[in-house]
Amino acid sequence: MIPLDDTVMQALLVAAVVLPLLGALAALLPAPPGLRGRGPEQAVLRHGVTVTGVVFALTVLLAVGFDHDRPGTMQAESDLSWIPALGVRLHFGTDGVSLPLLVLTALLTFLCALYSYARMPQGPSPKAFVALLLLLECGTLATFAVLDLMLFFLAFETVLVPMYFLIARWGGEGRGPAAWKFVLYTLLGSVVMLLGLLVVGLNAGTFDMVRLAEAHGAGLSHTTQLIAALAIGVGLAVKAPMWPLHSWLPDAHTAAPTVGSVLLAGVLLKMGTYGFVRILLPAVPDGAHTFAPYLAAFAVTGIIYGSLACLALARKGAKGDLKRLIAYSSVGHMGFVLLGIATLTHTGVNGALYANLAHGLITGLLFFLVGALKDRTGTSDLDTLAGTTGGALYGRAPRLGGLLAFGAVASLGLPGLAGFWGELLALLGAYHPAAGLSRPAFSVFLALGALGTLLTAAYLLLVVRRVCMGDPAETRPERLATVPDMRPYEFAAWTPLVVLTVVAGLWPGALLGLMDPAVQSLLPGVTR
Repeated sequence: MIPLDDTVMQALLVAAVVLPLLGALAALLPAPPGLRGRGPEQAVLRHGVTVTGVVFALTVLLAVGFDHDRPGTMQAESDLSWIPALGVRLHFGTDGVSLPLLVLTALLTFLCALYSYARMPQGPSPKAFVALLLLLECGTLATFAVLDLMLFFLAFETVLVPMYFLIARWGGEGRGPAAWKFVLYTLLGSVVMLLGLLVVGLNAGTFDMVRLAEAHGAGLSHTTQLIAALAIGVGLAVKAPMWPLHSWLPDAHTAAPTVGSVLLAGVLLKMGTYGFVRILLPAVPDGAHTFAPYLAAFAVTGIIYGSLACLALARKGAKGDLKRLIAYSSVGHMGFVLLGIATLTHTGVNGALYANLAHGLITGLLFFLVGALKDRTGTSDLDTLAGTTGGALYGRAPRLGGLLAFGAVASLGLPGLAGFWGELLALLGAYHPAAGLSRPAFSVFLALGALGTLLTAAYLLLVVRRVCMGDPAETRPERLATVPDMRPYEFAAWTPLVVLTVVAGLWPGALLGLMDPAVQSLLPGVTR
């Protein structure tokens, strides 16, 4: 691949961030008569597919034109003064840490728009739905592309509005309280995070994330770093989500429409962990080092807690919701991400970033599949699914059943699939934590994390047995539902996730070679 001219790269990055915002505004306008197709609703849904498709193509061009010989260097940089009195600048750029997340965001949003074109969730006007989807994409892409602390905060907050309305207006039962809980939790965390960002920026004399990373805490006292790390860490941990600040997540996932759950799990959760790597670790290293053991303890607690909650939901007679189960599984999987970050090592942080991407692919696929099952059977209740499709899903809908089993084994970390490498590297990082961290304590965290992998396998295999294979004691032949197999639009939306899950599992060096130099730049004092 030949790197593109930096001016072209700048234009690609800015266009990828701005185009969804312009597309959201255009979605609210009346469709031209010649483009309405079968009606205005179809026209606006087609508009959503077109805009997200173009944005995805721009991020792919950005990845192709990226100079892979220097992924640790910030590329496609554009830097303009915005609010001179506060020192806030319109600073954009990408490196080996943010580039994969930009592509993942654009891909998942495009697949969600494609899926919605054929299966629009019940709710108000499709115009509002498409506009909110594009606004969500704009805010998420901006979060991964901006290099100014205040811009990061604005982008971080932008996604709250569209996600709130997607849950509250197009969600299922309990959508109102779930949407309010999502907003209140994340807003409270964001207020605390803003205080920490201001402490860093005002004391360092700059809000520029690149300069803060290069300074690596120089000019910030130990007390200042402690206060900033605590405030920023709490705000990011809510979005991650870290136990015990996770309780908004199961309700939000259970109530959200299918595409809302896909984007919430696949993209929005990554914003919190990305903030840890991009801002907290390089800008306030002393504070990060002080709180690292506590972060690791919360992380492994989340791994065990999430797994036990899933086991409780998966057992017969628990009336567990399959969407809720996958939401709790996200608490466990993101625990591995936080554990990798807490090791403060190149190995652990690389594992965290890899697990981030794998979770986006795999959990996005799982939420698509559960949404399809709910559309077909009218429920995501595990006991009901086991009774109406038990013993029949493999036979009556083999592609759907096979994909559900594939997603489950990928999620449990089967070697050869994407979920394996991130968790392995996070655990290896815990085996050799950064200098100054207690190795006995991290050995305990390692053991608990390894136990979490066994519990994860237990509940996911239990789900596969009950829903796909069936239990004769649960199956009710007279109540077996007709379950149509995978439809063409579902094949189009899900195939890229399956292919990338396999490729990332068989060829981890492609992503690690991109991320590791950038991680070394962000953590220059770490030896491994």
